[in-house]
Amino acid sequence: MADASHVFEAPPPGAGADWTIAQDWSGYSAQDHATWLALYERQMRVLEGRACNAFFDGLKALDLHGEGIPDFERVNETLQKLTGWSIVAVPGLVPDEVFFDHLANRRFCAGRFIRRPDQLDYLQEPDVFHDVFGHVPLLCDPVFADYMVEYGKGGQRAKGRGQLKNLARLYWYTVEFGLMQTRDGIRIYGAGIVSSATESVFSLESASPNRLGFDLERVMRTLYRIDDFQQVYFVIPSLDALLTATLQDFAQIYERLTLASDLAIEAIEPGDLVISRGDQSHAGRGDAAPVRL
Repeated sequence: MADASHVFEAPPPGAGADWTIAQDWSGYSAQDHATWLALYERQMRVLEGRACNAFFDGLKALDLHGEGIPDFERVNETLQKLTGWSIVAVPGLVPDEVFFDHLANRRFCAGRFIRRPDQLDYLQEPDVFHDVFGHVPLLCDPVFADYMVEYGKGGQRAKGRGQLKNLARLYWYTVEFGLMQTRDGIRIYGAGIVSSATESVFSLESASPNRLGFDLERVMRTLYRIDDFQQVYFVIPSLDALLTATLQDFAQIYERLTLASDLAIEAIEPGDLVISRGDQSHAGRGDAAPVRL
C-alpha cells in the first residue's frame, strides 16, 4: 500500500492501465540471482523454529529457492492451482485503488527489482525478495488467501468512507508484521518480519517490544512507524480467527472508530491481553504467560 506522501497521476511508461508490467525474468543478471540466493539461504537459517508452519508449507509448495529469482509465470502455475492467486509485476508502489482491486481479484502486486548486494540488511522500498519470499508463501494457504481477498474488498469500501488510515493499520500489523500463537509458541507470519533477518529474531526474542493479543479495533486504532523495528506486535490465535475478524460489519466498526482516539505505539490499554511487556528481562521467545489488564 502507498502512504499519503505518494501522489500518483498515471501509470508510468510501459505499465498497463492496471499498473502491471512484464517481469522480464531473462533480464536479471547473475549478480541479481546470487543476491536472491544469499537472502533466501540466510533467512532459512534464521526462520527455523520462528516462522509458522503455513509459511514453510507454502515455501515448499512453490520451490522459491530454485536457481535464483523466481519466474512469476512458473510460480503462478502452482499458486493458481492451490488458491487461485497469481503474482503480477508492478513498477513500484501503486495507487491504493489499484492495489485493492488486485487483491480483491486474487492478484498480488510484486516489485520486480532486487536490492544491491550492499543492501542485504536494509531497503526502504520493498523489492522482489520482500514481496515474493515474504508474502507469496502464505497465499498458498486457503484461509490466508481468503483473508487477503476480503482485505482488498474492504479497502475499496474504506477508501470510499475516508477510513483508509484505520484499515492500513490492520495490514501493517497482520500482513506485514503479524505474529501467531501456535502449540509450539509464538511464530511469525508477517512478510516484513520473515523477509528480515534481524527483525525475525527481534520480534520474538527482544525484551523491547510489547506483544499483545489481537483485537481488530485495537489494531485499527494503533499508530505505527516505518523507520525502525516495531515496538508492538499483535498476536493472532490462528489464521482462521484472523479471517473471521475480517468478515465483520466494518461499517459499525468505522462508526466507533470515528469517536475513538488513536493509540500510541507503546501504549498498553485496559483490557489488552499482554503476552509479553516490553523492557522486561523475562520476555524471551514470546512464550510468557498472557496477562489481561
